[in-house]
Amino acid sequence: MGFIDLSGSLGRHFGSVGVALNEHATRLVLTQADQRRIIGASALRADKCLTLLCEALGVPDKLAIHIESAIPEHVGLGSGTQMSLALGSALNAYYGLGLSVRDIAALMDRGLRSGIGIGVFEQGGLVVDGGRGEKTITPPVLVHMDIPSSWRFILVFDQRGQGLHGQQEIQAFKALPPFPKQEAERLCYLLLMQGLPAVAENDLDKFGEVITQLQRSVGEHFASAQGGVFTSPEVALAMNWLAQQGAVAIGQTSWGPTGFCVVDGDAFATALAHNARETFAHLNNLSFVVASARNSGGDVFFDEA
Repeated sequence: MGFIDLSGSLGRHFGSVGVALNEHATRLVLTQADQRRIIGASALRADKCLTLLCEALGVPDKLAIHIESAIPEHVGLGSGTQMSLALGSALNAYYGLGLSVRDIAALMDRGLRSGIGIGVFEQGGLVVDGGRGEKTITPPVLVHMDIPSSWRFILVFDQRGQGLHGQQEIQAFKALPPFPKQEAERLCYLLLMQGLPAVAENDLDKFGEVITQLQRSVGEHFASAQGGVFTSPEVALAMNWLAQQGAVAIGQTSWGPTGFCVVDGDAFATALAHNARETFAHLNNLSFVVASARNSGGDVFFDEA
């Protein structure tokens, strides 16, 4: 849901706030096999992860991996981190390695910028991470809070494109101008003294106001690299319309192109998403998904059969 200090003007780089959602998840099954095989969604990414993990951990890779579901890649939903941590957690359990989520994340170089993916895999809910300092291995979680059960997120997908990732993302960060220290200070205050208390007091409007401000600030900073506050002009249209209908916390997740907003109540969210589909039916590339917050971390199950 946004970064706090993109340039390290206050002494630590990045720092971010985000949430875990239920409706998009990575779920896989690992079993013994005579030879390595991987089937299912995002198999290529899983294959690369498995190679890196098995080499780093010094364990055999004669395993069968069935990926039952995978988060869509490069649309701002943390798919790379969740695949790495899910597969690493499965190997950890299978071989009895005694590793923590943080150990696995460090092995896979996750959390080089945002620590949200690691934090929500550990605990779910809303997470604020402390960014990166000189001695940081993975960004520490400073705040973990449960999201009120009635809050619903509406995700707006543009099927045509992907957000910046990999080398493009690295180059984009290098090309961005310095993030103003005064703005980083303002965002820190807004989040600590308004946004987080609003979650604790179930004040969605105030929380939404803070996230919208944070998103606008970061989006304007990213604009030169992504073509505007939103990567997708069509998502931008939909987000403006959703705001007019009463949605709050208007923003883009990571480099997009996925937009998000929040409303109170499942019925309102479902009706609003339905109306959005009708309103933007002429934009065939847009899709609208209602999601709920997940207030628990990743699960590992054993089948003793």
